[in-house]
Amino acid sequence: MKLTLRKELPIIGIVLTPFVYLAVIWNSLPERVPIHWNLKGEIDDWGSKYSLFILLFMLPVLMYVIMLAASKLDPKKRMDLMGGKFYQLKFFLVLFMSLVALFILYITKNQFFSNPSLIYVTVGVLLMVFGNYFKVIQPNYFIGIRTPWTLENIEVWKVTHAFAGQLWFIGGVIIVLGGLIFPDFTFSKAFIGIGFTLAFVPIVYSYIKFKEIEKKS
Repeated sequence: MKLTLRKELPIIGIVLTPFVYLAVIWNSLPERVPIHWNLKGEIDDWGSKYSLFILLFMLPVLMYVIMLAASKLDPKKRMDLMGGKFYQLKFFLVLFMSLVALFILYITKNQFFSNPSLIYVTVGVLLMVFGNYFKVIQPNYFIGIRTPWTLENIEVWKVTHAFAGQLWFIGGVIIVLGGLIFPDFTFSKAFIGIGFTLAFVPIVYSYIKFKEIEKKS
């Protein structure tokens, strides 16, 4: 998959946007800023404002690096089979991480986090988008449902991602609706529960499918 600077510039711009915003608000930030909130939206941890740079590197920058590595280091070059779909997926994932970083910087500056609906809706939309892309993700070691069973068997990879794609889309819809219906922290526990379900169920499903295919062979 050939990379061109012209094609990557929009994504690089998205990666740098939170850094620009941090530079703009830097002088207005106190030396110690909130870096963590509990499920009630209350600040429960503080840190140096310089730690915000780590946040930015852990979100949009790391995501961009992972996606670059996925296309460059794929030993079997299966990611190339995705064509333009891979670029679109990379764009959406980096955009999501940058939006999360911007949101965190915003509430850190204002030291106020009263309504998490925006996070719920954004995460829900991402899950819906990612779910739609699951069916075209080729076997790789960087993105997707990477279990010993999906990486061992291409058929298991395909059926697992077809199932997970539907599950993540439905989960995304539920999270979006929950964020809109419950515009406060009453939805936070359900949000976490849905997240664990979406992460854990496809793993179990891949194992079950692997055993079924193993018995047939």
